[in-house]
Amino acid sequence: MHIPQHTAIKEFINYLTFEKRYSRHTITSYTLDLEQFFTFVQSQYGEIDLPKISSSIIRTWMAELKNDTLQSRSINRKLSSLKSFFKYQIKQGTIIQSPLTTIVSPKTSKRLPAFVEEKNMDTLFSYVEFGNDWKGKTDKLILQLLYHTGMRLSELIGLKEQHIDFDYKQVKVLGKGNKERIIPVSQELLTNIRHYMAEKPVRLPQVTVLLVNAKGKPLYPKYVYTTVKHYLGAVTTIDKKSPHVLRHTFATHLMNHGADINAVKELLGHASLAATQVYTHNTIEKLKDVYKKAHPKA
Repeated sequence: MHIPQHTAIKEFINYLTFEKRYSRHTITSYTLDLEQFFTFVQSQYGEIDLPKISSSIIRTWMAELKNDTLQSRSINRKLSSLKSFFKYQIKQGTIIQSPLTTIVSPKTSKRLPAFVEEKNMDTLFSYVEFGNDWKGKTDKLILQLLYHTGMRLSELIGLKEQHIDFDYKQVKVLGKGNKERIIPVSQELLTNIRHYMAEKPVRLPQVTVLLVNAKGKPLYPKYVYTTVKHYLGAVTTIDKKSPHVLRHTFATHLMNHGADINAVKELLGHASLAATQVYTHNTIEKLKDVYKKAHPKA
C-alpha cells in the first residue's frame, strides 16, 4: 500500500492532536522532527515507500545529525519521534516492522535537574520586595503557586478560579493529555489566593483563569517566564532560572524531606515513575554532602 509521506505525517500528527491530545509544543516538535527526517530521505534516496525505509537509512541520518554536532539528547528526541511514527504505521497496517527495532540510542550524560536551595526560596519570599501594585501581587502569586504546587507553566496559566477548593485545601490541575490531578496546598497559599481574587481590578466575564494582568486578561507564557527569571536572579546564581526550575525545586525539596517517590510522581502528574526517579539523584547528592561534613572518616 503506497501512502505519500506527507499524507502519512499529516495523519499521524492528527492522531497525536485529536486522539492523544498532546500539547501544541509537543506537536510542533514531532512535526519538525518528521519533516526533517523525510527531507533527508528525499534528498539522499528519492521518493521511497515507507516499508522500504530501513535501519541503515536511519543510521545514515543519525550520522548526519552527529556531523551537525547535534547533542545525543537531541538525537534521542528525534529518534523517539520516529519510533512513535513507525509504531503508528504498524498499527495502521502500512508497515509490518519498524526500522528502528535494531537502532541503539546514543548514550547521554545524566544531567541532574537544576533547583533552588531551600534557604534561597526562604529569602525570596521573606526578603525580596514585590511591588504593592497589581503587577507585584500577580508576580508574587506566580512564584508561590509554582513553588507550592510544582505545576507546569501551561497548567499555571490555565488554572481557573473554580479549580481552587478552599474547603478541602486543594487545587485541581489540568495536565498533559487533559489529565486532571489534585494537589494539596497550604492555608497560607489559599489565603493569598483568596485576597488576590477579591482584589482583582478588572473582571472580564469571559475570563475564568485565576492569574490575570491589570486589564483582567490571561497572562502570556513569556510574561511568566520573564517574571520567574527576574526574581530567581535575585536569590540564586544557577544558570537556569525558569518556571520549570521551580517545578524541579518543588520535587527536590519534597524528596529531600523524605516524601515517597510515588506520591511525588502523582503530584507532578508524571505518567511513569522513570520521569520522577531523576529527583532521587539530588537526594543522594545531598546525602553524600551530609556524609562528608559529618562522618569523621569521610
